Amino acid sequence: MPVSVQVDACPVMVEDLELPKAAIFDLDGTLLDSVDLHALAWQQALRKFGHDVSFEQVRSQIGKGGDKLIPVFLSADEQRDHGKEMEEWRGNRFKTEYLPLVRPFSAVPDLLRRVRDAGLQVAVASSAKKDELDKYLDIARITDLVDVTTSSDDAEESKPAPDIFEIVLRKLKIEGADAVAIGDTPYDAEAAVKAKIATIGVLCGGFTESSLRQGGCIEIYPGPATLFARFADSPLAR
Repeated sequence: MPVSVQVDACPVMVEDLELPKAAIFDLDGTLLDSVDLHALAWQQALRKFGHDVSFEQVRSQIGKGGDKLIPVFLSADEQRDHGKEMEEWRGNRFKTEYLPLVRPFSAVPDLLRRVRDAGLQVAVASSAKKDELDKYLDIARITDLVDVTTSSDDAEESKPAPDIFEIVLRKLKIEGADAVAIGDTPYDAEAAVKAKIATIGVLCGGFTESSLRQGGCIEIYPGPATLFARFADSPLAR
């Protein structure tokens, strides 16, 4: 039975998708095992500035950029008072303490090479900052396999707003219907759906299959290695 996702009240059926022209990958939690590390850095930043927030509460928001995550935990007055300072502290903490611990999931370069061999362009659309994104590509060993990148620095709003995906589409010079997104959070799927992009979900970032399907994912895989192994049957090869 085909799975459908609602896009502007028009269901997009998996079996009806034409062969895409590009694959647009998220990074954190999709290609890199980094979600818990980001959650720790954010939790420590929040606590340092007087906000007692649990690890689980913070982790549920990873996948959003700081512009979307901070308002979940800080009032408007608190954001004006120390929101920017807290986000800067978080960034420095992550880069010094946790970035060296980030590792790629299995078969990430293999998957991207398979995508390129199939004739698709490869793009990365991440809520990370530009300086973090460049380092991530190096850690994942995919710098030379990516045609286009977009970070939160390029967009007015981060996921689940569609800005990052819309910028990638413009850089690729294609429409949303010509691409497939791959992400680990419902925020990836929500953002992609708003840009009219079908989305594959991966479970390696820790979000549930149910939440990914509710976000709009048309198919779910355990992680990059499984998507690589089952590439011929995936929306990337249809």
